[in-house]
Amino acid sequence: MAPHDMAPHDTVHRRRWAILAVLLCSLLVVVLGNSVLNVAMKKISQPAPTGLGATQSQLEWAINAYTLVFAGMLFTAGLLGDRLGRKKVLLCGMTVFAVGSALASVAGSPEELIAYRALMGFGGAFVMPATLAIIMNVFEREEQPRAIGIWAGAVGLAIAIGPVTGGLLLSRFWWGSVFLINLPIVAAALIAMTVLVPDSKDPRPGRLDPAGVLLSVVGLVLLVYGIIKGGQLADFTVPEVYGTVGGGLLVLTAFVLHERRSTHPALDVRYFRNPAFSAAVTSLGLVFFGLMGVTFFMVFYTQSARGFTPLQSGLLMLPLAAAQMVFAPRARLAVERFGARAVCTTGMVVMAATMAGYSLMDTDTPIWGLEVLFLFQGTAMAHITPPATVSIMQSLPREKAGSGSAVNNTFRQVGGALGVAVLGSLLSTTYRRGISGDLDAVPGLTDEARRTAGESIEATLGVADRLGPQGRHLVGAAREAFVHAMHVTVLCGAAVALAGAAVAFLFLPAHDAARAGARTARPGAEKEQAGAGQ
Repeated sequence: MAPHDMAPHDTVHRRRWAILAVLLCSLLVVVLGNSVLNVAMKKISQPAPTGLGATQSQLEWAINAYTLVFAGMLFTAGLLGDRLGRKKVLLCGMTVFAVGSALASVAGSPEELIAYRALMGFGGAFVMPATLAIIMNVFEREEQPRAIGIWAGAVGLAIAIGPVTGGLLLSRFWWGSVFLINLPIVAAALIAMTVLVPDSKDPRPGRLDPAGVLLSVVGLVLLVYGIIKGGQLADFTVPEVYGTVGGGLLVLTAFVLHERRSTHPALDVRYFRNPAFSAAVTSLGLVFFGLMGVTFFMVFYTQSARGFTPLQSGLLMLPLAAAQMVFAPRARLAVERFGARAVCTTGMVVMAATMAGYSLMDTDTPIWGLEVLFLFQGTAMAHITPPATVSIMQSLPREKAGSGSAVNNTFRQVGGALGVAVLGSLLSTTYRRGISGDLDAVPGLTDEARRTAGESIEATLGVADRLGPQGRHLVGAAREAFVHAMHVTVLCGAAVALAGAAVAFLFLPAHDAARAGARTARPGAEKEQAGAGQ
């Protein structure tokens, strides 16, 4: 029996569902760390002592500092888990994430918050690959789709808990209290993981590939940094932006060439020859491009443009969360009946339709319309993420699960970074153009004050508040300009989701082809099958 087909130990197999429940705590923590920040962004943007007085670009960096470090370290973290042991890496990652959360809660400036968010990203990078890799090692192949569906459904639980709990905390405590949600969960999870979760690693890791690891880290960091900087500057033609993006792509190209020629590659790039594998990672990247970009500015729509409190804004997200919780664990049933291609393609089309639907939302549109869109968006996500993740993970040998999980999460994070940067840049640029005329009409504003006020709706509303009665007309103008910018942005996100639907339709397998693709994706699978038949 080949190593990647070996069943888990009987004792581990008997407690596999308890192990999954514990592992879901780590996923819960990582998702909470981001979802609570979205709710708190409006408050963090307010002047001290209420907030930190963070600008729109600083808020983007608070999100993207996490993404930059997370994406840059993911692949290396997956490799270390395969080599050193996934349980050890998971426990270390959880501890670092908790320390970063505690420090973020007491940050004294936007710069400190950005630094502590980067530390959280470093810890999270070691959590996510290990969690999914352990799931692949404690479950039999036929149970893996169900386990991954539950794993993906837990994202819905985190989306529900984060904004609601964050809103409750913000109504009673300071903005940093939202980061303390993680600490009791981490404490309980570390104890349970130590007792229940088995350690696993690649039994034959081979020699290290330091050149490949270095190239992957440098390439990903340069690429994501350039994307984020372009969004911050609202201009992708600046040398600092296209230089770092181009440099990142060149380094990643060198990484691929190195891995193809290496006798002990950190990542066997031959896996990408399987269309199902490549289509799955591309689809995940594109769907998270749209999701993260829309999520970033939706909090400003509900709170700044519509006037809801942070708690109310969190409660509005419940349909999206509930749909993921209900449908993600059952997505495997749809895949068994209709095939991965049909399920993922339909999910991406529905995702595109919901994003386009946001363009119908105005400052006085009945809020139930937004709830319906959230419900369909969550349903779409629930039918994209699990089958795409299963396709990726089952394309790899069991002992390489950490590397496979890293590839899965890297494409998600880079896609999310692109979404926040590109869609955030489009939103900022469109909003600035829409509000510039109204700001020009305000007497006494310096050029610098006018530029800062036009950066975001919160900045404009802050100027309007300071001006008193003279600035009242800016409130309505800011909301109208923001809603128009949101309409333009969501239509761009819808186009990206349609591109993902095309990729899924053209390259994902259907029915039995999915299983065959997963078997033949592994280099040497044909030889193993031949040997088994002799």
